[in-house]
Amino acid sequence: MQKVKYGIIGLGWFGQYHAEALASLPNAELVALCTRSESRLRDLGQQFGVTRLYTDYHAMLADPGLEAVSITTMWDQHTAPTLAAIHAGKHVFVEKPLASTVADCRTIVAAAQASDKCFMVGHIVRFNPRYMAAQRAVAAGQIGRIVSLYARRNVPTSVGAAVLPKISPIIGDGVHDTDIMLWLTNATIETAYAQTLHVHGHRYPDVGWTMYRFDSGAIGVCENIWCMPDQRGYFPDERMEILGTTGGLYLQENYPSFSVVGRDGVSSPDTTYWPEIRPGVRGGALAEELNYLLTCILNNTPVTRITPAESMAAVVACLAAEQSARTGQVVRVADFE
Repeated sequence: MQKVKYGIIGLGWFGQYHAEALASLPNAELVALCTRSESRLRDLGQQFGVTRLYTDYHAMLADPGLEAVSITTMWDQHTAPTLAAIHAGKHVFVEKPLASTVADCRTIVAAAQASDKCFMVGHIVRFNPRYMAAQRAVAAGQIGRIVSLYARRNVPTSVGAAVLPKISPIIGDGVHDTDIMLWLTNATIETAYAQTLHVHGHRYPDVGWTMYRFDSGAIGVCENIWCMPDQRGYFPDERMEILGTTGGLYLQENYPSFSVVGRDGVSSPDTTYWPEIRPGVRGGALAEELNYLLTCILNNTPVTRITPAESMAAVVACLAAEQSARTGQVVRVADFE
């Protein structure tokens, strides 16, 4: 089987998950890793049998044998390596959110559209089978015209404490459901209004509620709370309701389908997004979206499941919502752009 020679830039926990998902895919060969930490680089290189190890992504991208890369740095550090990878002629997968500013999103989208290589943003929820089924039901007209959407994506306090110094819940998790709402409605968000609340003194607020008005007339609400009780034993608390003129759709990941009761209490490992299928190997929606990109590369077909412009639209709406929370005013998304 033909394999895509693949590299990863950014080796935090999710960069490692990318490596573990690639390990499950027969059409990928992980050949290069890049991170600033030499000890982390050495450890993961040994774990995955990778010998081309870099602390400078420019040196990595200069390798003519490297065909594709994942960019799994922090969201506000996406732009430079993503543009460098595009300009180096690589196929690119960049994690969501696409970038931290509208200007950077525009720059990346323009570069991606000018490239003849595959480019994809990691909107993993589009590869969750439940949301895929919801999109098919909407497209088939089963619920009529969408008039209302509600999404919840909440995580425990301990998770929030690790992430809130770096990103807010409105963009960090809200971008998932904002994208899904745009995908299902096939509409444009006209206005955003949001309220937030600081609970534990982090840089960003622990609680975010956002309301969108779409040009189709639909109203959407996103609930993003990063201070759920740690005792719940599972996360995320994820739900979505989509109501139409003739029916509705109800999705949830909040009640665990698998639980372990042990000496330390109850835990519920993920079985949807990046489940560990054997030690050091992950499957689920993460592997599915990476496999989709690899298939597009090998078949020389365009990436259509999520376009750069669609990804940017979700980021812009979330950034507009954050501005609304700061000012207390409804923000017209077109003006914010």
